[in-house]
Amino acid sequence: MSSPDAAIEPLRTRLEHDLIGDRDIPQDVYYGVHTLRAVENFPISGQRLSSRPDLIVALAAIKEAAALANMELGVLDRTLGDAIVAACQEIRQGGLHDQFVVDLIQGGAGTSTNMNANEVIANRALELLGHPRGAYQYLHPNEHVNLSQSTNDVYPTALKLSAWVGIARLIDAMSKLREAFAAKAEEFADVLKMGRTQLQDAVPMTLGQEFGTYALMLAEDEVRLDKAVQLIREINLGATAIGTGIAAHPDYAATVCKKLSAITGVDLVTATDLVEATQDCGDFVQLSGVLKRVAVKLSKTCHDLRLLSSGPRAGFNEINLPARQAGSSIMPGKVNPVIPEVVNQVAFEVIGNDVTITMAAEAGQLQLNAFEPIIFYSLSRSIAHLTAACRTLEMHCVRGITANRERLRSMVEQSIGIITALNPYIGYRNATEIALEADRTGRGVYELVLERNLMPKEQLDAVLCVEALTKPQPLLK
Repeated sequence: MSSPDAAIEPLRTRLEHDLIGDRDIPQDVYYGVHTLRAVENFPISGQRLSSRPDLIVALAAIKEAAALANMELGVLDRTLGDAIVAACQEIRQGGLHDQFVVDLIQGGAGTSTNMNANEVIANRALELLGHPRGAYQYLHPNEHVNLSQSTNDVYPTALKLSAWVGIARLIDAMSKLREAFAAKAEEFADVLKMGRTQLQDAVPMTLGQEFGTYALMLAEDEVRLDKAVQLIREINLGATAIGTGIAAHPDYAATVCKKLSAITGVDLVTATDLVEATQDCGDFVQLSGVLKRVAVKLSKTCHDLRLLSSGPRAGFNEINLPARQAGSSIMPGKVNPVIPEVVNQVAFEVIGNDVTITMAAEAGQLQLNAFEPIIFYSLSRSIAHLTAACRTLEMHCVRGITANRERLRSMVEQSIGIITALNPYIGYRNATEIALEADRTGRGVYELVLERNLMPKEQLDAVLCVEALTKPQPLLK
């Protein structure tokens, strides 16, 4: 054990220079001076780039594709290019993610994110070439790793690739949730219950029909999400600063798109007009709008689940949600619908994120939108949280739902709402009188119709059977 007065080993550093001046950089890190300044400038969200591995992998894929394209076009030395490619492949496989330390919310239209990637890749490539980190005279973050590129085409392309991967996960989670609802719809296909409009008794339906609608809503949104995500296959890589392709080879845009498609497995296309594509964030607005649609409908479903399971004595008490945890610190025996509640909260967040994305997209000026970092921050949270919410709802709630069959049947038998099915047989006036008397006396519709001899018992039974009450039927004679 060293003595208290033992000399503390000084931090080993390397000197780096940028437009602002010189800075000492810890020798053991792979990032450089641009990243260090960004860390100091943007202590905003507390969430670093390393918290979004899909984005880091996308950045590495873009830098790898750029190096391959530049080598093919003869503008990048092959030895340097091969080292860059090797460094990028390590990052795509999960290496050095802890070196991506810039806050997700940042000024500069994403320049700090791009430079964080450039510096980490450059320093790892330098190591592979046998040079120390920071020896940029041999391989430079801007001159070689960022060759033929700008933040303004790299960053939005990385956001799109990251979103593509995230949406695939979300669609998978939605699909599994849809299957869980569909399984319940089949299980509850013969369970008669009262439907409601405006929280008032309406007409009978089956619990299976009710759960089937939840499955169908998810299926519809899976299709819409797939269509929305197809829009983000269009990229502006090769646009460089504002879309004119300055400082890039004439064939670079087409070449790098092919390379990036091969690396990622995504069928990417270069935008027809790179000037327009560099300033436009409409694809992100469209995608966020569909995410909001998913959130709104999912939240409505969870409101329904909470209502249908309310009780157990003083509520609807039609279904039982799986008991996940004790519901109160003071009320013994209370169990709350915590899973639908957390999904509701995720939906509220997604709706708010959509407002943020809309405002950020609208605030772009002239040839660039400087607010893409907050667009990515909001969009990535919406995608990730919706994915987790769907998985949580499926595994911890929907699959374990049970029906209180006897209570549901009793509510139908005691409901005034079944009088609607008798309109074609006894007339609207008689039906209204029966409904009013049933409400006043508490007696059942079935009993009152028989008492007044308005219908034969056999016909009444046939009209009020499950099949007749829940589907269109020809009039019975």
